[in-house]
Amino acid sequence: MKLKFFNIFLICLIIIGCKSNKDKNDENLETRQPNIIVILLDDAGYVDFGFMGSKDLETPHIDELAKKGVVFTDAHVSASVCAPSRAGLLSGTYQQRFGFEANHTGDAKSGDLGLGDDVITLASTLQKNKYKTIALGKWHLGASQDDQPNNRGFDEFYGFLDGARSYFPLKDPNEKRMLQQNGKRIKFEGYLTDVLTDSAIAFSEENKDAPYFMYLAYNAVHTPMEAKKEHLEKYKDHPRQKLAAMTWSLDENIGKLMAALKAQGIYENTLIYFLSDNGGSYANQSSNGYLKGSKGTKFEGGHRVPFIVQWPGKITAGQEFDGLTSSLDIYPTSLAAADIKKDETLNLDGVNLLPYLKNEKQGDPHKELYWRKLNKSAARVGDFKLIRLEGYGSNLYNLNEDLAEQHDLSQSDSLTLNELSSKLETWESGLIPPLWKESEEWMAVIDHVHKSLMQNEPIKYRNPRQMRQFNRNN
Repeated sequence: MKLKFFNIFLICLIIIGCKSNKDKNDENLETRQPNIIVILLDDAGYVDFGFMGSKDLETPHIDELAKKGVVFTDAHVSASVCAPSRAGLLSGTYQQRFGFEANHTGDAKSGDLGLGDDVITLASTLQKNKYKTIALGKWHLGASQDDQPNNRGFDEFYGFLDGARSYFPLKDPNEKRMLQQNGKRIKFEGYLTDVLTDSAIAFSEENKDAPYFMYLAYNAVHTPMEAKKEHLEKYKDHPRQKLAAMTWSLDENIGKLMAALKAQGIYENTLIYFLSDNGGSYANQSSNGYLKGSKGTKFEGGHRVPFIVQWPGKITAGQEFDGLTSSLDIYPTSLAAADIKKDETLNLDGVNLLPYLKNEKQGDPHKELYWRKLNKSAARVGDFKLIRLEGYGSNLYNLNEDLAEQHDLSQSDSLTLNELSSKLETWESGLIPPLWKESEEWMAVIDHVHKSLMQNEPIKYRNPRQMRQFNRNN
């Protein structure tokens, strides 16, 4: 009998101890700096998600992310093409300030330029403040040794350096396209979207007891259009079969990551950003819906993106935020969430969004936003948008009345046109000349696209091959 009571007493002590440890762990998690995850998609269409109104692409897990977070209705990236957009996001600064203006990076003659040596990335700042950091997926910010992720604030890199690659294993990839882990080639099997997610989950498990920053830059849904057989079969009768299959796989993997965070007990203290690096591209059949233009243009379809911020228990779920926001805001918002004081030498163009998300501030985080890539520029001031093509002219739109940018006001509202032109020139005075440019053929193509859109005329060609064919026939 005494032994029985002793065993019961011992069990009670164990239960009390376990509960005490659980309470202590919960308390530590509550007071610990948050994990920070940026989920960055590639060339995703503005309306190609259920939460953005898609009727033909299925994204249940991403929709759940939106339901439990805040959806931004007037969110933008700092460039309408991949590389400079990523440079702006990770630097929190207009990338034109350090010459990163054109797509790709500098060529061999310029030393394969990427991020400037004086650019302090979000990863570097968080790493300095004892965050564990990892970059996964597409880098596209320079392939020279000093520009690779491990030298730009990331403890770990699991991805590839180039702007695109196959989703399946390559027999003999070059250094930029090979999947690598901290500089060493990784031979993988299966589908790259799955592989990147598995690596993300493994990193999270290994570092669940301390705060970390994860930059999860999927190459989906960028070309090449490749999907798993079972998903192609699932969508065999879909008019956008490959995009639908790739999007389904992407959504599945984001669901897997969210489930892993919950299983690891760290979901509640994880700040998650979800966005695309630019507008949808004609090359992957993505849709920007009612927005004019696409990837590469200064119209809304080029730089307005779906954007979700989720932080369970810290910001109210299920709301929309209509204020003017930018991917540049991710940097200062993350520092504020981690309670990290910004270094005085760090000049950021982004704004801390937390006061707006917690209803401590109202209105627009930004009164003005600017874009420039070589000879094409744009300015947003309040409801008005200016688009300028050097040597051709400028268009003016009132986005509050004309979000589709169909009605040019440049002839009827010269006062506003001159105001925005002056503000754009003032902003440009703080930039340096671009350190590299794009090919003359691509410049000619994008000039044609902009001229056509500015005149509401059909686009006759969208890439150099189509331009050469058009010129031969005309």
